[in-house]
Amino acid sequence: MSISSSTAPATTPPRTPPVRMTGRQKLVLALLLGAQFMIAVDFSILNVALPAVGEGLGFSLAHLQWIATSFALAAAGFTLLFGRVADLVGRKRLFTGGMAVLGLSSALGGFATSPEVLLTARVLQGLATAAVTPAGLALLTTAFKEGPLRERALGLNGALMSAGFTAGAILGGLLTDLLSWRWAFFVNVPVAALVVALAPSLITDSRPAGRPKLDLPGAATVTGGLLLLVFGLTQAGESGWTTPTTLTTLLVGAALLVGFWFVEKRAAAPLVPVRVIRRRSVVRGNATGLIAFVTETSLVFLLTLYLQEVLGYSPLATGLAFGVLGIGTVIGGMLGGHAVGRFGSRRTIVTGGIVQAAATLSLVALGTSGGWIALLLAATFVGGVGNMLMIVGFMVTATSGLPDEDQGPATGLATMTQQVGITLGIPVMSAIVTARTGTDTGPDAVLSGVSTAVLVNSVLVLAGALLAGVSSDRSGSRTPAG
Repeated sequence: MSISSSTAPATTPPRTPPVRMTGRQKLVLALLLGAQFMIAVDFSILNVALPAVGEGLGFSLAHLQWIATSFALAAAGFTLLFGRVADLVGRKRLFTGGMAVLGLSSALGGFATSPEVLLTARVLQGLATAAVTPAGLALLTTAFKEGPLRERALGLNGALMSAGFTAGAILGGLLTDLLSWRWAFFVNVPVAALVVALAPSLITDSRPAGRPKLDLPGAATVTGGLLLLVFGLTQAGESGWTTPTTLTTLLVGAALLVGFWFVEKRAAAPLVPVRVIRRRSVVRGNATGLIAFVTETSLVFLLTLYLQEVLGYSPLATGLAFGVLGIGTVIGGMLGGHAVGRFGSRRTIVTGGIVQAAATLSLVALGTSGGWIALLLAATFVGGVGNMLMIVGFMVTATSGLPDEDQGPATGLATMTQQVGITLGIPVMSAIVTARTGTDTGPDAVLSGVSTAVLVNSVLVLAGALLAGVSSDRSGSRTPAG
């Protein structure tokens, strides 16, 4: 008996076979990721083409920033509202309708002959983005059960979102130099048409079991608050933090967002249930995501200033330089899902943040000679990997451990965090550069301003990573929500 007990194979636990995606799941993933990649490209594709757009349509230099700001205001301000609308009308329906609007508004922008028409197209693109992104993310999280498959899907989603932001800069420079800035709009049309044609047959709709009501007071306060906050920060980057317009807008926006919390506590059918907002994983994940998107997207802006104003690069050469960052983000996204599954979201976020902060800090050493491009390429590659580890950890943490009926509000919050972060980073870092350089626009002054902003950027990333580590559960659980 003792011999059989010591040699019994039953003491060795059976190995769990790896979970694999079905063919249909791969098609759904490809469709949703393609749409999210297109959305990310839209955020940045016009950045390097703004001077050409302004010259072509007669925008004054002072008003040129509204080409980007009009899109960002609509995209950031209405995301949370559309996250709930998706629960009301069906996520697949809103996703498909939003892609149709995105394609049509892109065509309108490509054919624009005046600033008014172009800005109208940009607002419509922003509204379509606010509809498509949370609906697409909710469809993604409900299509893959919590666990390895969802972690892998969210890792790829994060990688393509970040890579799309970088690819937009490359594509914008390429199209502007070789064809026309109008193709920065036209390129969206066939992609949107393909998604609209395939989505009805491939995607399975999802919505909460009960039909929620629209929380109009909550929608008004959060949308108004976000619009004013984004507008105020944009004004701060343009005219300074102490102007009456900037201060008033920021204070009223902050007051409306505080009011949103109290409205939701008393609402019968809240836009975002307080139980979701109060979850530690949701708060921790969204705080990490905000820092990750604020820092990396604004770093692209800072390095664009460095490459063009200090080293004298063309828009196309600038875009191509960011290709290395894009490769880093794709690799980071591919590693992110595996890292979360093995080490937990907390360790993934902390590790990614430390790597990103160290890589960003090294950019303070940049000088005025062309040889410094080697440091820039190496640092952006490594920083891109670290940033994507943070983003994947953010997405998994902010959307895990929740029932399907809470996926809409949770993914709406995560998407709002992402878009607000992308929107806020540039005006904040621009204000730092302006405060450092004043009216001096020479290469040495620009380099000094960029170096100061890069240092602030690095400190912000490190602080966010350490805060995520301290605020997490002491157990260091390897669960996605942990």
